Amino acid sequence: MVNSKGLALLLDPEKADLDRLRFSAEAKPDYIFVGGSTGGSTTAFVRELKAKIANSQQLTANGLISIPIVLFPGDATQFSPEADAILYLSLLSGRNPEYLAGQQIRAARAIHDSKVEVIPTAYILIDGGTETSTMRVTGTKPIPSDDIDTIVDTCIAAELMGKQLVYLEAGSGARNPVPAEVIRAVREAIHIPLIVGGGIRTKEQMQAAYDAGADIVVIGNHLEEHPEALWEFTQSIRNTQSAPISSDDERYMRLALLEAEKAYAAGEVPVGCVIVSQGQIIGRGHNLTETLSDVTAHAEIQSITAAAQTLGAKYMPDATLYVTVEPCVMCAGAIGWSQIRRVVYGCADEKRGFSRFAPKALHAKCSVTSGVLEAECKALMQQFFKQRR
Repeated sequence: MVNSKGLALLLDPEKADLDRLRFSAEAKPDYIFVGGSTGGSTTAFVRELKAKIANSQQLTANGLISIPIVLFPGDATQFSPEADAILYLSLLSGRNPEYLAGQQIRAARAIHDSKVEVIPTAYILIDGGTETSTMRVTGTKPIPSDDIDTIVDTCIAAELMGKQLVYLEAGSGARNPVPAEVIRAVREAIHIPLIVGGGIRTKEQMQAAYDAGADIVVIGNHLEEHPEALWEFTQSIRNTQSAPISSDDERYMRLALLEAEKAYAAGEVPVGCVIVSQGQIIGRGHNLTETLSDVTAHAEIQSITAAAQTLGAKYMPDATLYVTVEPCVMCAGAIGWSQIRRVVYGCADEKRGFSRFAPKALHAKCSVTSGVLEAECKALMQQFFKQRR
């Protein structure tokens, strides 16, 4: 099901107004999850939804629209053979046998006899700061968001049980989404795809979940209430979609790490950068803010200046910028003005990274690849700040 970062739109058959949704080749989620905690006519809703997608497909001038419809059932009655797939959920965060296996057994024969793809999924409720309908219906409590050990242990158990997905859920209408530190801890502990949902209302919150390790982010209430925002969310993820890591990416990132080590040796925050165009390094640099007493002397700025001097031009539409740490807002702005078409970074900067605070700062055609040599880039930063304590 998961090959790259994806966005899922969650629709509750009892609440969703399909007339307000507008799909196009540029504004469509990667998946539509259908389900709720309290029922609804699932089959009729799925049929209506398919008709809506087909109608959108006829109207668009930018290619065919294909959106897998995945059931996200609250109980056995919410199965429909009209769907493409079903998350076969086990509520592992609770101890109610009815939602660990009871409802699954009730629906087993109908699911088995259908052509619907079955995806065994561990469903894990995380405290989102408010009581949710799932809590009321299942009679279970969420795991506190600060109990990371229990959350991670539950996810590890899910993988050992043979689950194909883990779904961390803060709950419908949650006040707080699943914290980034929880997502990151789970991502580091398991090898199966990770879904995160509940309480996500902004593109920045969505991107924070991706940066922490989510493979699919689920947004329900916000996009049901503001369907016009679908285009913004889908474009945001497509502009920052991670591409497969290539040997060239690793090679150039190692050169950026050498620059970061120069900064480290000089007592500077260890961030290094190289800019490559047509297989040639046209600029390189590292942090010099202390050396030059200049708060703008970041590695990216140094590299962009050097590249412009090499090219004798200020625009770099064929260039790729490699940097060990996610660019800040200032540097992202400079990258955008330079028209650099690809950015590759090692580890995320949760406090000042552009993806959270200025996701549109890059050029509209710029693509982003993250996590290249992430562990090495992160370790160098951690070592530097540990010595400064």
